[in-house]
Amino acid sequence: MTLPRHRIVVEARPQYLPEQSDPAESRFVFAYQITIRNEGTVAAQLLTRHWFITDAHGNTEEVHGEGVVGEQPQIAPGESHTYMSGCPLATSFGSMRGSYHFVDADGYGFEAEIPEFFLVGPRTLH
Repeated sequence: MTLPRHRIVVEARPQYLPEQSDPAESRFVFAYQITIRNEGTVAAQLLTRHWFITDAHGNTEEVHGEGVVGEQPQIAPGESHTYMSGCPLATSFGSMRGSYHFVDADGYGFEAEIPEFFLVGPRTLH
């Protein structure tokens, strides 16, 4: 079996931050830990990110930027990079998905999907 040249696997572990949130003001803050694993055969450097952040009302914010938390990590085959970040929402539930743009040692650019994950705050009764 031949391994793919470019294979990036992204895993997210979100959590609600009650100490930074204020439900009475419609402010729900979430942290998420992202682990990016290079399961391909060549090293790759993460250059940019592209997120879609959607709240429970269906409002979507699109976010583009360089790197992740100020870094543009180089990830060798078999290695991973983990970082923490966060985002506020106006609702207690939402989701995030997107992609990272990488470039390999030969200058070839490619996208890695960030599968959708859910941001779930406290349960409320209406």
